[in-house]
Amino acid sequence: MSRLADYFVIVGYDYQKERSGLILQRFPEKDWSDTPFIDGIEWFCQPQGWTLSTERQEPRFFVSVLTDVDANRHYCACLCFNETVAITPSKPVDEEEDAVDGETPLLKPIIPSILHSSIMYAPKCLVLVSRLDYIETFRNCLGIIYCVYVENMPVPLETLVGNILGCIQVPPPGGPQVRFSIGAGDRQALQPPLSPSLPVTHTSVNLLFQQLGIRNVITLFCAIMTEHKILFHSKSYNRLTEACRALTALMYPFRYTHVYIPLLPAPLVEVLSTPTPFIMGVHSSLRSEVAELMDVIVADLDGGSILIPDGISVPLLSEPLLNQIQEALSLILQPELSCADHAFPPLALRAPQPVMLDKEIRAVFMRTFAELLQG
Repeated sequence: MSRLADYFVIVGYDYQKERSGLILQRFPEKDWSDTPFIDGIEWFCQPQGWTLSTERQEPRFFVSVLTDVDANRHYCACLCFNETVAITPSKPVDEEEDAVDGETPLLKPIIPSILHSSIMYAPKCLVLVSRLDYIETFRNCLGIIYCVYVENMPVPLETLVGNILGCIQVPPPGGPQVRFSIGAGDRQALQPPLSPSLPVTHTSVNLLFQQLGIRNVITLFCAIMTEHKILFHSKSYNRLTEACRALTALMYPFRYTHVYIPLLPAPLVEVLSTPTPFIMGVHSSLRSEVAELMDVIVADLDGGSILIPDGISVPLLSEPLLNQIQEALSLILQPELSCADHAFPPLALRAPQPVMLDKEIRAVFMRTFAELLQG
């Protein structure tokens, strides 16, 4: 049995440092003996950097993946929202010279141009850190904590956090379903995966093919199998995480062991110059900063394209295997293509569910591996 989550962290805007976050509280305060706390988590809560905004933004949920020194992955589920901040106007330059030390407004070094009192919004993040990959459960738990917090519900937040960290035990893969409540009148269920090694993708593989197309995904698959550097970019943090998850899942039964950072924070963008293979994701706002990387294959999830630099050669699958996998994927993703020219096309059938399409796509790649490995 394992803990559902190892740590709960509240991260807020650091008013003393520009574009920085600060851990306000963490539970438990002492590290678990089997799972030390990972430093630098505040960078991954706001991958584009910590900034004040003039408009309130909708709460957002996404998951960052951190890797410790033992190559174990830790899932950081973040629910980010805005809190109102009253900004004190800055003093004119001649008044600044007469100001007493320590009386300068707190936000003056950060926002020196504000001349009138105004309201701005500072980001705050609720974070669950876990070695387990139960994304929807983390979304539900953080959503409940957020609602209790903003609506001042008569439920102690300490009780909710304590239940998540200490009272919910998750069976190993193949175990029974777990039903639980974190103490806010909720009723939740969690089903462990059947296999410890088989990746759980839900609909992420199907989504990757919808975004990039069959040929582009096959090219990325060949690139990852030949240890190239791959970088995704998108305006959605969730799309980045899901794309990285999907691409590594296509490798099964092989496991990706190189650098894996689905959400790379903007302050760490220089990591892209590493000589080792990697799979990473960055927000599309950093697109211009990664455009000149000469040894990285860049995939645009929003635009549906991939860019392979001139100096990189990606070996594709040999024929007839390449043609077979393309035709098999086309039958799954474009079933109407086989009868598009019929004079009397059949009645439209009910479209398969995305979860089922996901499984069918992965089965094609598993059959491909079986043919390759049998010689």
